[in-house]
Amino acid sequence: MLQPPQTSLQVAGVPAQRVPARDRDQDAPWHTEAVCRRDEAGLFFAPSKEPTAARLSREEAAKRVCSRCPVMVECREHALLQPEPYGVWGGLTAAERRVVLARRRRRELELKKAARANNRIAAAG
Repeated sequence: MLQPPQTSLQVAGVPAQRVPARDRDQDAPWHTEAVCRRDEAGLFFAPSKEPTAARLSREEAAKRVCSRCPVMVECREHALLQPEPYGVWGGLTAAERRVVLARRRRRELELKKAARANNRIAAAG
């Protein structure tokens, strides 16, 4: 996932092991431990004109890879902050990331409204 869609990623025969965030080398970038670095990019990015059934199957397979990744949370946050418009990142598809971002925006607006209301009450009281 860390490379553009048409690029093949290196395949390694060693299974990934979860490493708690506190035990990881803090100087190394998070993506050096990404499980997807050992899988084919085609699993995470849609080929052009992919049939819906094939896309859903491929996305589920990509999500299974993500589910065993020690840096899934970091990957997801990266994809949400960029925002990454394509592919499966951090166990979420592009459409799922759009939903998460919309919810975050709504929540931020609600918090701002509540803060303004509290400020008005405090100023009046």
